[in-house]
Amino acid sequence: MTIQLPDPTGGLRTYEPRSEPLAVTPGTPFTSRTVFSAAHVVADPFADVSPDSPAAVDWDATLAFRRHLWSHGLGVAEAMDTAQRGMGLDWAGAAELIRRSAAEARAVGGRIACGVGTDQLAAGSLVEVRAAYEEQLALVEEAGAQAILMASRALAAAASGPEDYLEVYGHLLRQAAEPVILHWLGPMFDPALEGYWGSSDLDAATDTFLEVIAAHPDKVDGIKVSLLDAQREIDLRRRLPQGVRCYTGDDFNYPELIAGDDQGFSHALLGIFDPLGPLAAEAVRVLDTGNTAGFRGLLDPTVELSRHLFQTPTRFYKTGVVFLAWLAGHQSHFTMVGGLQSARSLPHFARAYELADGLGLFPDPKLAEERMKNLLALYGVTQ
Repeated sequence: MTIQLPDPTGGLRTYEPRSEPLAVTPGTPFTSRTVFSAAHVVADPFADVSPDSPAAVDWDATLAFRRHLWSHGLGVAEAMDTAQRGMGLDWAGAAELIRRSAAEARAVGGRIACGVGTDQLAAGSLVEVRAAYEEQLALVEEAGAQAILMASRALAAAASGPEDYLEVYGHLLRQAAEPVILHWLGPMFDPALEGYWGSSDLDAATDTFLEVIAAHPDKVDGIKVSLLDAQREIDLRRRLPQGVRCYTGDDFNYPELIAGDDQGFSHALLGIFDPLGPLAAEAVRVLDTGNTAGFRGLLDPTVELSRHLFQTPTRFYKTGVVFLAWLAGHQSHFTMVGGLQSARSLPHFARAYELADGLGLFPDPKLAEERMKNLLALYGVTQ
C-alpha cells in the first residue's frame, strides 16, 4: 500500500508506509534515570465550544493515555505546557486534571508530578503572584503529587529584577512540604517569559536561578531546563548542589544529555516522550544495563521527528503531539482544546506522519495510514 503525501514544492509524492510497528513491551522500572513524560490532554470533540471557551476535556481518554505511559514505566508530568497550559487549558481545567490524574496515579501506582503556576492571573502584583502560586501549590500537595514550580507569565511581567524572583521563589520553597522541581522554560516555548530570572542575559539569569537553589537545596529535588541549548544545560548541571537533579527539557538534544558524560548526566522531563513513550522507555532500560551505545542507537533516530514537531514557532509543538496520538489510536479524533489542531500546516502533518511511521511508533500502521488519508482528503488530496 502507498499513500500520496504533499511535498515541499506543492506537489505530491508517493510514500510506502511501514507494515509492522517497532516491537517494544512494558518492562521493569528504570534504575539509572528518572524519566517523566509531559502528557497532553484529549479534548471532547462533541462539546459545543469555541477556541476561547473553557476547555472541554474527554476525561476517560485523557486518563487512559496516562495509564499507557505508566504501563511503560514512565512518570507523568501533569498539567504542564504539553497539556496546553495557558494555551487552551485554564486553571480551573488544570486543577481538575491534577485531581483526576493524581487519583489515577494512586490507583495504578504511577509516578506523577504536577505543574504549579499562576494562570489564575492575567497580570498582578508580586503579592498576587505569590498568592496564586500558593493556591496551586496547596492543591497539588493536597492531591498527593510532587510539585513542579513552573515559570510564571505574571511574575515575568511584575518583577523588576532578580531580587523579586529570589523573594517569590524563596517564599514558596520555604513553605513547600516536599522537595519540588523548578522549571525554567525559555521564550521559544512562551514569548511572555523573555527575561525570566530578571535578565535577558542568560548568564546573569543562570546565576539568579542557581542562587535560588543554593539558598534552599533541601527543598529542590531538581530543575527542568527547557532552553534548547545543550551546552548551557551541561554547564548548569555541573554547577548544581550535590543531590539536586537536572531534568532535561531539551527536545532537540535529549539523547546526548540523558546519556551524559564523565561528569554527569541529565534525567528527563520531556514533551517529546508523549509520542515516544514506549520507545523512550525501551531505550532507558537499555541504558540501565550500561549500554550507552544501544541507548543512543534507539533514541538518536527520533531526534529528527522531535526537531520537526518543535520547529519554530516552538509553542505549537502540542499540535503535532496530539496528531500523532490520534494516528497511534490513543484517541478517536484529531481535535484539541482551544482549536489548536489548526496551528500546523498539512505539509507539517505529512512529514510528522512519515517520520513517526519510519520509527515504527504506530501500534497499528494500517490504522495510522487510514487516518492520514482521511486528513489528506479533508484538505482536498485524493489518493
